[in-house]
Amino acid sequence: MENSRPPLPPFDANSAAIKVRAAENGWNNKDPLKVSLAYSIDSQWRNRSSFINGRDEIVEFLTNKWQQEIDYKLIKELWAFSENRISVRFAYEYRNSQNQWFRAYGNENWEFNEQGLMCKRIACINDLAIKEKDLLFTWDGTVRPTDFASLSELGL
Repeated sequence: MENSRPPLPPFDANSAAIKVRAAENGWNNKDPLKVSLAYSIDSQWRNRSSFINGRDEIVEFLTNKWQQEIDYKLIKELWAFSENRISVRFAYEYRNSQNQWFRAYGNENWEFNEQGLMCKRIACINDLAIKEKDLLFTWDGTVRPTDFASLSELGL
């Protein structure tokens, strides 16, 4: 039996928002092994054109991602929820090894098992090259402060 990851489904507006913020905080910490524990052992992902199955592949994928996406900072926002599903929209900023900055925009659909672990993640993402002067995700540290603007407040 896998450990549980509260809040558990069925979700309401409050528990779905808590789940979204926990996911954002986890990804902003950029620890692939720790992040993978929020997903079921047999979790299935579609990330852009990549198909990822299980925690080992999640760890490998995230390790490669954060080696290539330097100074990564992410904001997620709840879009919709139902019994055991949550949809989010998100944006993140990063630079590549040539110091070109990007803002990635996307949507994710999540499905959770009874233990609150994500068993499906479907992500559609587009990248936009930006100039360093146009960065919006300017907080210090890895976790977005609670008083930092949301995507909606930033006009994204």
